[in-house]
Amino acid sequence: MPSVFIKTYGCQMNERDSEAVAAQLLARGYSLSESEQGADVVLLNTCSVRDLAEQKALGKMQALAGAARRQERPPILGFMGCMAQSRAGQLLEEQPRVNLVLGTQKFHRAAEHLEALLSGRQRQIVDTAAEERSQDAIRDHLARPGMRPVTAFVSIMQGCNQHCTFCIVPQTRGAERSRTIPDVVSEVRELVDRGVREVTLLGQIVTSFGRREIPAREGKSGFVQLLEAVHAVDGLERIRFTSPHPKGYGEDLIQAFGRLPKLAEHAHLPAQSGSDRLLRRMHRGYTRERYLDIVRRLRDAHPGMAVSTDLIVGFPGETEEDFQDTVSLCEAAAFDQAYLFKYSPRRDTPAASMPDPVPQEVIEERHARLLAHINRIALARYAAFIGRTVEILVEGPSRKNPARFEGRTRDNRIVVFPGSERHRGQLLQVRIERCGSFTLYGDPAILGLDHPEPFPDPPLQAEVPALLNS
Repeated sequence: MPSVFIKTYGCQMNERDSEAVAAQLLARGYSLSESEQGADVVLLNTCSVRDLAEQKALGKMQALAGAARRQERPPILGFMGCMAQSRAGQLLEEQPRVNLVLGTQKFHRAAEHLEALLSGRQRQIVDTAAEERSQDAIRDHLARPGMRPVTAFVSIMQGCNQHCTFCIVPQTRGAERSRTIPDVVSEVRELVDRGVREVTLLGQIVTSFGRREIPAREGKSGFVQLLEAVHAVDGLERIRFTSPHPKGYGEDLIQAFGRLPKLAEHAHLPAQSGSDRLLRRMHRGYTRERYLDIVRRLRDAHPGMAVSTDLIVGFPGETEEDFQDTVSLCEAAAFDQAYLFKYSPRRDTPAASMPDPVPQEVIEERHARLLAHINRIALARYAAFIGRTVEILVEGPSRKNPARFEGRTRDNRIVVFPGSERHRGQLLQVRIERCGSFTLYGDPAILGLDHPEPFPDPPLQAEVPALLNS
């Protein structure tokens, strides 16, 4: 049977979509390749949120197409995801060796289209049409032999109705469409039966779940009703969700952090800017004062609450005063982590034609200044954990040092410690010995290890990912 290699660009939702496609293909008898070398099918799951991600995917496909010209049996090449949706047939015009363009509501059609291409019945397929109930199709998960799953993403909805002026997602993902609560709960139960102990509920604006389909009950939105239903699943230890919108943090959701023990005390709250003037231009729907009030009420509801955010530097018309408003927002909110984006125009968005673009050299300089502020704030907050004992859920080997293991605290901080495979999936109490800017280092003595290796001095440089700018 054919082998397939899938490369993903972008966010957790893209990762989840890729996993669902891979699981569906495995069920059809495909094998998964570790690289594009020797694969019968190569699929690039593309992101359109940042221009750099698109350019990386286009460059990668161009290289793949060049290599295919020299092969006796060239692989099937395909784009899927947001860029495939927005560019559709244009991709075939620009790169005629591409065989498949699969839109965001068609991931579940991948197997049938690949069968037609591999059999020679068709040479090129573009499928980006809308499909009713496509949100229900992203529910398959990979089962990795010999590896117990610990955490899993669960897609609960597709699409976005927010129409922020900088964002192309409403055009690429369509309008909001939610799954049913019983269907989501059924998927979570299946995952728990396979050993999963933590789920992250995914949506473009996850707090909009069921806004039109599920009526409020006892003052609780459809999303909070879903949280309660997932919370009732036996064997599940933790619930997270991303990505929300500040407008979705009603009192029912804020209070849920205090009354649902499985709901991890971490709120990702994308601010984008600290300037009211820019927030209006971005069409965000809240003010700086409203945003900081949400942060305050979240920390009142749960004293251990950690807050992370997304910030855009260099939005059209951003003045030094606007930028300083964002810097001061970071000080006032005391973010535990922040993801920084350098603004880049996206075609077909209102911001792309706004006047007064910020020069690139100014964007770079402001980005560096803001990153320094965030590093300083976060390092102080992480340093406060030294000497404390925290609960971590062990996820597996450290991504930066496979010789060590890592787990995550309830408030979403990474803890690195010298563990072993036997700790995977366990809830452990670990005493924090040292910290970096965005990493905690656990004391191995608390684990009862006989001869722990000494910890190296942790790096103090920035570890905040400037998403999609790397």
